[in-house]
Amino acid sequence: MPLVRFDLIEGRDKDALKQLLDAAHRAVINAFGVPERDRYQIVNQHPAHELIIEDTGLGFERSRKLVIVSVTSTQRSDKQKKEFYKLLVKELEESCDMEPNDIMVSIVTNGAADWSFGFGEAQFLTGKL
Repeated sequence: MPLVRFDLIEGRDKDALKQLLDAAHRAVINAFGVPERDRYQIVNQHPAHELIIEDTGLGFERSRKLVIVSVTSTQRSDKQKKEFYKLLVKELEESCDMEPNDIMVSIVTNGAADWSFGFGEAQFLTGKL
């Protein structure tokens, strides 16, 4: 159930985007233990001048392949989050030929009452999930 948003510089083709999304989903499944069809992903592509993503003083450069991954989810443990970061970088390196310095992640947590998957219901509160 994490909602995963990807912000990237425009120009990737349909196949490259599919590889990116599939790789990220594998990391979500393995780090957070969600079911295969628990997949909610949104891609936003921007002209290069609309993304300024630096390094917070860490001293590394980013390329045009950079991707910002924003995850909205119910609470996950620090261990799960660290595992997700590690698996995401591994999957994107292997499947998308991305460098670790081009992958930035932010996780925002919320609660059970903050989700409705349809039908005007809060499925976590009704017991359906």
